[in-house]
Amino acid sequence: MKARPTWLGGAIGIVGLIVVWWLLAAFDVAGGTIPSPGTVVSTMYSDGWSLYGPNFGITASGALKGFLWGNALAIALAVAIILVPPIESLATQLAILSYCTPLLALGPIILVVFGGRTPTIFLAAMYCFFTTMVGTVAGLRSADPASLDLVEAYGGGAWQKFTKVRLIAAAPSTFAALKIAAPSAVLGAILGEYLGGVDSGIGVALTAAQTSYNVPRTWGMAIAAAALAGLGYAIVAAVARLVTPWTSAQGAIR
Repeated sequence: MKARPTWLGGAIGIVGLIVVWWLLAAFDVAGGTIPSPGTVVSTMYSDGWSLYGPNFGITASGALKGFLWGNALAIALAVAIILVPPIESLATQLAILSYCTPLLALGPIILVVFGGRTPTIFLAAMYCFFTTMVGTVAGLRSADPASLDLVEAYGGGAWQKFTKVRLIAAAPSTFAALKIAAPSAVLGAILGEYLGGVDSGIGVALTAAQTSYNVPRTWGMAIAAAALAGLGYAIVAAVARLVTPWTSAQGAIR
């Protein structure tokens, strides 16, 4: 029996969402605050690239910088936990603290201290830090004990075990966390723009559209934000397939 294409489920889901969206608009649900898909697309076309392009690019830049910083720190901390086990308790407490702290409360402080687009990058980094750290630690610990024993039997130390076994074992779990972190970074960047201090970005354009009660444009900007988050997920997923092709092969076998 021929396997069903992997993209088919996603395509069916998108079509279903558009149908539900159209029905909600047709039946005037929520007092007419839900415009039809056609109205939103028409407004997006009228606004054109001059509105969406610069805002999309600026938010993408902030999200990317936060993604790189947050994940670099998360992976570095995960590696430190494995190589220096005594610091695990402190590192875990710090990670949980960063996850539980209301980041929107920290954003204004960062804005006052640093100004500019720093809160955008800061929130983007913090929104993906915890997920990546947990995923990387779990992956590093999933290494096959027999493989670790074999390296030790040939005279390898902790560093050899780490580079020869643990890194490879951790790759699938780390990339799975990074796929979640990419949309999270976009969310953090947009929330950072909501705090003010900047004059461009999807968050700023969303605020302006809401203030002027331009409902179709608000929906259009929301779609742009969703597209940016989906693009980030797709890029990380593509890199994961290149770096860890064996995981894709295992999924195909199943």
